[in-house]
Amino acid sequence: MPRNARDSLAAGALAAAVLLGTATTAAAVEIRWTDWTSGTTTAGAFQALGTITTPTATIDVTYDNPQGVGFIQTGTPGQIDYWQNNRSGRNPATSPYTSAEVDNIPTGTDIIGLRFAGSQTLSFSQEVANLVFAFVSLNGNGYAFDQDFEILSVGNAADGNDCGYWGCGSVTKEIVDVGGGVLEYRLIGSGEPHGTIQFTGAFDDVSWRSLTSENWNGFTVGIEGTSQEVFGVPEPTTLGILAAGLIAVGARRRRG
Repeated sequence: MPRNARDSLAAGALAAAVLLGTATTAAAVEIRWTDWTSGTTTAGAFQALGTITTPTATIDVTYDNPQGVGFIQTGTPGQIDYWQNNRSGRNPATSPYTSAEVDNIPTGTDIIGLRFAGSQTLSFSQEVANLVFAFVSLNGNGYAFDQDFEILSVGNAADGNDCGYWGCGSVTKEIVDVGGGVLEYRLIGSGEPHGTIQFTGAFDDVSWRSLTSENWNGFTVGIEGTSQEVFGVPEPTTLGILAAGLIAVGARRRRG
């Protein structure tokens, strides 16, 4: 192979390596929302099961709440769509649940309605990426998560969004040291906030506390994809090109 061709290959491989190492999501993406399929209560403790389907996997989702919940909707006909824009249907352009990062509203009428203060956990059968948590009517209540998050959107005319099913409100994030260097990341609601937050990175579970009891507030979750789909290593052919390029660069430097 001519020397200039080897140099071009090496330069291209290095450029590809840089791009692969620094690429980030530049626009809103389709979120794969949970299809909740069942919910059971045993001795007061509640468990819901669901699935998330991605291009390469079907992920089992398990939600456990020892305190119990208010209700679950699994998308059967006739259930109320709490993901509407202010009870006026769905409009992704002004939805409380879409943003520069989230392209689509939670699907169907699937939702879990929380009622009691206390801890709960979501777990996934395999590692997922960039978890989106959508909430309904966090009215004078709050959630204390074990992992940091970013507020993406909320139903508020000041932000150019429609109100949610129960009205408008606002949310804030508080980081609280609960002792021993353990931090809680709290989402605090005021008014009737409806919206989304995101946990960026790879996860196989997330836990949080509902801070107070109330009639109900609801949630569902979605993901950008599996961690392999979003953060995975290049395909073997790509790795081979990168390795060849790096070897060529090393050989050229030794000869020099």
